[in-house]
Amino acid sequence: MKILKIDHLGIAVNSIEEGKNFWTDALGLEFEGSETVEEQKVTTAFFPVGESEVELLESTAPDGPIAKFLEKKGQGIHHVAFRVDNIEAALAELKEKGIRLIDEKPRKGAGGAKIAFLHPKATNGILVELCER
Repeated sequence: MKILKIDHLGIAVNSIEEGKNFWTDALGLEFEGSETVEEQKVTTAFFPVGESEVELLESTAPDGPIAKFLEKKGQGIHHVAFRVDNIEAALAELKEKGIRLIDEKPRKGAGGAKIAFLHPKATNGILVELCER
């Protein structure tokens, strides 16, 4: 597996509209736009930072994973995403190493990316996303 870079940091927010003000007004980051990913029950908003991005995540349904996260932990860092050169090979390698996966096969993420999550119990409590663009 080859990790190319940190692709983005995912941050759960109650409202992208409210959350984006800090990133644009206080830090001067450019708002790249938002996208709803129906299968994930989430709306995402991206703010480029060098070769990486900050991704705000707002739930579109009360039973969505972001809504559950917010209910349990409140607003804050949800996941760190690493860009890989071949997500299928990366998942196979991690599975072979005994790493617990949430997704054994990639699914569609924002911006047409292929994504998969590793279980936090295998990563010392951090939700890790693999991303191929």
